[in-house]
Amino acid sequence: MNDQSGTAQLRFLEETAIRLRQNGFTVEPIEDHHLPVRWEKGHLCRVSGKGSVLYRQENVDSVRTQDALQSVIDTAKMTSEYMAILENAPRLKASGLHGDYRVLADFGSAVLAGHPTECGVQFVTWEWDFDREGVHHGHYFQDDYEAAKRDFTVRGNLVPKDALFEPEQLAEIYRALRFVREQDETLSFGRDQELAELMEQVGGLLPADAPRQRDAPEQSGMTMK
Repeated sequence: MNDQSGTAQLRFLEETAIRLRQNGFTVEPIEDHHLPVRWEKGHLCRVSGKGSVLYRQENVDSVRTQDALQSVIDTAKMTSEYMAILENAPRLKASGLHGDYRVLADFGSAVLAGHPTECGVQFVTWEWDFDREGVHHGHYFQDDYEAAKRDFTVRGNLVPKDALFEPEQLAEIYRALRFVREQDETLSFGRDQELAELMEQVGGLLPADAPRQRDAPEQSGMTMK
């Protein structure tokens, strides 16, 4: 591992630790490029510097611990995404703008920026002035990266606002799909598999702290680029 890669992994783990603490998890000191994660009174898993989430089967033997593990996986995946972009993101240069803001996405009249702080990366979207020398009408999202991305897609006219589901709506869809799979005894195996795939797709769009039930715990790995 070269020094640059090792430093990037440590920054990722430090940011992930902040996000997990915000979501109610307990994290232990980073050791050998791994972040140990505790939930309630027991050890849950470890997050590696490359983004993988490692765990023992006996530590996720209930629905609650499976939900907690999924939340860690989602948080690591989300953090890996924006930290990888942030590593090489240019400074946002705009008249009258002060502070360290990095361009995470720029399209049309909208720009999405990340602002590294001691409390984690903060996110904001702006609209460019007509000459693209300045920005205006900032929408600040604090640590909510997913909400900032949704806002950027709308402000940049990438998708119509009505085409996006709010997290609460996605959670209702997820619960409805789960209810049908659990209660409808007439479902064929093929149809059940289709609904399971749809649940997985909807679940991937839910925020990291949204509760959900998983059919079975499975290891997930995400690698930082």
